Amino acid sequence: MVPRSAGSLAADRARYDRATAHLDAPLAIVDLEAFDANAADLVRRASGKPIRVASKSVRCRTLLERVLAKDGFQGIMSFTLEESIWLAREGFDDILLAYPSADRARFGELAADPKLAGAISVLVDDPAQLDLIDAAREGGAEEIRVCLELDTALHLLGGRIRVGARRSPLRTPEALRGLADLIGRRPGFRVVGLMAYEGHVAGVGDSIPGRPFRSRAVQLMQRTARQELAVRRDAVVRAVREVADLEFVNGGGTGSVESTVAESCVTEVAAGSGLYVPRLFDNYRAFSGRPAALFAQPVVRRPGVGVVTVLGGGYPASGAAGADRSPVPYLPEGLRYDPQEGAGEVQTPLLGSPADDLRIGDRVWFRHAKAGELCERFATLHLVEGDRVIESVPTYRGEGKTFL
Repeated sequence: MVPRSAGSLAADRARYDRATAHLDAPLAIVDLEAFDANAADLVRRASGKPIRVASKSVRCRTLLERVLAKDGFQGIMSFTLEESIWLAREGFDDILLAYPSADRARFGELAADPKLAGAISVLVDDPAQLDLIDAAREGGAEEIRVCLELDTALHLLGGRIRVGARRSPLRTPEALRGLADLIGRRPGFRVVGLMAYEGHVAGVGDSIPGRPFRSRAVQLMQRTARQELAVRRDAVVRAVREVADLEFVNGGGTGSVESTVAESCVTEVAAGSGLYVPRLFDNYRAFSGRPAALFAQPVVRRPGVGVVTVLGGGYPASGAAGADRSPVPYLPEGLRYDPQEGAGEVQTPLLGSPADDLRIGDRVWFRHAKAGELCERFATLHLVEGDRVIESVPTYRGEGKTFL
């Protein structure tokens, strides 16, 4: 996160309070100045390679349209087939479904509609997934665009230690080439892309406040992982290109933009969280962003000196359970959770001297731990410029879409 002085934070709080004074909390905002600055910084970091926007980290059509209108951004990385089809029918194209699907009904739609089939590429890492798609065709004869995924995990001590997400089973050039060759000889499918998400680099902060030894260990792991993956990814791309005409090679994420685009075999990088900059993206040496997406909860109680209670606020993020998955009180500065209660389902006590200056009805502004998951809690995002809301737009939830 870009360091903000106490004066700047106080000014931001006053600005957000003025902008939303006509609205009742709970509510969520996106600061468009911060959003656009974060987008520009992602483009700078990508050094001329296009950025595919991860829709799961945005979950708002208006903001997807806003960022895709900017130079340097191209295409969407979606998270379900239902979402991909909905976006394609709303006018988006060049959509990469980055996770395997078992949605038979929508594979039937995809195979029967030439517009959808031309706009969407689906992820495959197992021949059984092809069998499922073929069984779902129901007469649809459109060619399905396929993207293969490479397992990026770092294996140490002969594979006894694994660092990285458990995603694709495909790890070697031979395995990827073999599946690409099989698909090339199978009617109804065409390999068009390769993706490799190095989440242990892109999604793990390497500068943890107060934990220098942990930070150093993460830095060492990530340097080793980047070096190993660069060699292996290049070999995989060369092997797959022997049997398939790849249109794109996608890699990385917000936290690894610079290192991913430095690999010559990578043609594009994925990013999305870097637009909102949630709390999990504060602790990186390579970049700093500005928090753009916030939510406000109203003060409804004053239980005692140094304590206020806000309505709700218990919005945990996905992933391994831990304190880092909770939202954090952001404005005013200096508030913290009661360790006996944490962020609650219907009420959240907050401790700290700033509590004594808060009145019933005042707002406390929070940052969510992960980016787009905030939008699963709110139907509307209020877009702020300066000290006014210029537009209120629906999230996916506000459009009645709950894909996962």
